[in-house]
Amino acid sequence: MRATITSLVIGLLLCVSFTANAQLNTPRGSQMASVMQRVGTTDITITYSRPSVNGREIWGKLVPYGLNNLGFGTSEAAPWRAGANENTTITFTHDAKVEGKAIAAGTYGLHINVKDAENATIILSTDKDAWGSYFYDPANDALKADVKLKDIDHIELLTYDFEEVGKNSTTASLKWEKKAIPFKIEVDVTSIVMEDIRAQFKGQKGFTRQNWEQAANFALNNGGDLDEALEWINAALEGNFFSEKTVNGLATKAQILQKKGDMEGFGSAMDEASTLANPGQLNRMGNYMVSIKDYDRALKYYNMNLKSDPDNATWHNSIAGAYKAKGDDKKAIKHYKKALASNPSDNDKATSEKNLKELGAL
Repeated sequence: MRATITSLVIGLLLCVSFTANAQLNTPRGSQMASVMQRVGTTDITITYSRPSVNGREIWGKLVPYGLNNLGFGTSEAAPWRAGANENTTITFTHDAKVEGKAIAAGTYGLHINVKDAENATIILSTDKDAWGSYFYDPANDALKADVKLKDIDHIELLTYDFEEVGKNSTTASLKWEKKAIPFKIEVDVTSIVMEDIRAQFKGQKGFTRQNWEQAANFALNNGGDLDEALEWINAALEGNFFSEKTVNGLATKAQILQKKGDMEGFGSAMDEASTLANPGQLNRMGNYMVSIKDYDRALKYYNMNLKSDPDNATWHNSIAGAYKAKGDDKKAIKHYKKALASNPSDNDKATSEKNLKELGAL
């Protein structure tokens, strides 16, 4: 029995040696490492030591299955420290979820109860400063989540990495020997960013118009509160010493109103934006109107360009495209032919000829 306990202690120490406090700074057998992944604006950092396989049998042997009495410290049923030397730790700069379970921002000791060759439990402990798992106390558990092990190609050095990084989530994975232990981490990016914006607007960043436009755009495009987004873009457009009406600001306001279902307000904001727009912006605004089948407004914007530059092939092609989409083939053909007669670029010429062929006019 004593030999078994001694073997467990030696195995789980994984090349660590205890020395006096005033130890020299010399290389470790299991080198320290850290890996970080950002999801939205949240940083997730895992800090750990990296033992090597070195020809040893890992799973069920060097890393024993289940909870074990390691023969040292206060824990009589300890999980694996998920690395070597000190606690492996994981840090979240904002609240998150691990395998669907909530975890508050902060740093935690990361332990893993490897139950068998296929099943494990991720354990995050508030006791982040202990040495390994020797003093593990389940009363300090902040989160426990069951996961599955996966078979992988051989990895000599224990490695953590982040896989399948998405807009609101990532998968962290411990990889060693021929097994991986992945666990999914999710972050409510929109809520975190919105709350951070509110806080920043109380300081110096609240005195810049572009920041209010950026905030409104983020809320618009990321499922934020549209009423709040409208307040933010209105603050950028008028009523403050830094406010200024811009094409981008008015277009953002229009899209917010459109998303809220206020189509009259949407049209009014776009019309106001058109009075400030340059030719390229006007053409893009017209293209957007064609995409939502507001052909009359699209033609209005296109004709503003044509009025100032009546021999521009691009503007004739744009107008022709709106008429074609509207089903007025006669006027579409008229403007495609005017585009061909206006010394078009190669691209404009190709556009005109292609559409005239489709309309049976070439």
